[in-house]
Parts: sequence; C-alpha cells; structure tokens
Amino acid sequence: MPTARRKSGSRRSRKKSFHPRKPCRFCQKDTPRIDYKDVDTLRQFVTDRGKMLSRRITGVCARHQRGLSREIKKARYIALLPFLED
Repeated sequence: MPTARRKSGSRRSRKKSFHPRKPCRFCQKDTPRIDYKDVDTLRQFVTDRGKMLSRRITGVCARHQRGLSREIKKARYIALLPFLED
C-alpha cells in the first residue's frame, strides 16, 4: 500500500510568527476604572452591531475582560448601550 505524500507547503512545515501581546490598557497606571456610566469607553469594546469584542482583538487581560463584560451588560440593561444596532 503506497504511503501518502505531504505537499511541500503543508501546515506543519510553516513556522508561526510570534507577535508580542499588547499590554492591558486598564492594568497601566493613570487609566480610568471600568464603569457602566462611562459609555464612551465601553463603546470602544463593542462592535457597531452591538457585539462585545474579544480579548484577542482588544488586548485586555482576562481580569479586566470579565469586568468589561459585566459593565457592558449593566449599561445595556439600563439602556445606556443598545443590545442590537439596526
């Protein structure tokens, strides 16, 4: 039985490039706290369709991402941020 050949450009042969992570903007000094009343800051972490952006895109650490999602949900509940954009 013949063995399967790999293509020269297979995924395993490529090296992945390393990109250093951006520092979390809320972990740095002199940054505002995450607050549901600060709608301008929260809008930076929500898409134009109303979805929350992921940590990978925003560069926020896990601790502050949890806080962000909590505050975005509070702002949505009291109608400072929309659930959906039409």
